[in-house]
Amino acid sequence: SNIGPLPAAEGRDGERIENGRIYVAKADHHLVIDGDRLRVSRGPKENRFRPAIDPLFRSAAYSYGKRVIGVILSGALDDGTSGLWEVKRRRGIAIVQDPRDAEIASMPESAMLAADPDHVVPADEIARLLVRLSQQDAGSEEVRMAHDDRTKQEIKIAAEDNAFRSGVFQSSELTPFTCPECSGVLAKLVDGDRVRFRCHTGHAFSADSLLAALTENIEESLWSAVRGMDESIMLLNHLGDHFAEVNSGSLAAKFFQKAKEAAVRNERIRHVVLDHELLTTGDVEREAGTNPAPVSSLSVVEGTQR
Repeated sequence: SNIGPLPAAEGRDGERIENGRIYVAKADHHLVIDGDRLRVSRGPKENRFRPAIDPLFRSAAYSYGKRVIGVILSGALDDGTSGLWEVKRRRGIAIVQDPRDAEIASMPESAMLAADPDHVVPADEIARLLVRLSQQDAGSEEVRMAHDDRTKQEIKIAAEDNAFRSGVFQSSELTPFTCPECSGVLAKLVDGDRVRFRCHTGHAFSADSLLAALTENIEESLWSAVRGMDESIMLLNHLGDHFAEVNSGSLAAKFFQKAKEAAVRNERIRHVVLDHELLTTGDVEREAGTNPAPVSSLSVVEGTQR
């Protein structure tokens, strides 16, 4: 509000959308567009975030179709990719910050690969581009798409509707994977050539965020094992000292021996933890050399990706 002519404020649940205002998501709440009104909710996290970009973009695209402009800026992993894909699918305009200009390139790179953006530009050119695009006539033609019912239900889930009763989970292919948030079973959702996952309580993940969450959980579990081994070693030595003090030498020696054996096993686990790799799908694609649009090959001219 202080640096420009448009008033900015956190959106309020049920508030009618007005022209010339900036609406900001409230902390720990999704911001969802429902026709001409805002929904502010504490619905299930998506890609481990709340607020998340995807529910906002998905709901905007569903409500306004060709009149929507989605912008993805610097950030880690791929939050926003699915939502921007939905914007493009409904003939809206997709803008992505040039990854070479981004402090963290993962989100722009992911969006470029999945959503085929209309414009890839440095951050300092986006404002002028938005002014120009907002002055163009988007047309009034309605775009009806396949999976409209699923999109509508996913928007309702973000707005605190019961995910299990929505039908999204039951109508999707079940997977052997469990939700990192609640340990529920994950169902597979397909957006074009990309796969997402959603559990029956409503948590949603891209393949990238799910892989990152699972590998992080593995590290946490391994460190928990190390902690437990450390405690068992300390207890074994403590018991050895106790029996040595009461002149039970053979029993004390056995406890000390078990402590040494546990220390050897613990050292192996520590090496596994230190060698453990936190992965994302982007990391694997870059190592494999299969990234179809490496940043080094981009040519950005007059705000259009070539």
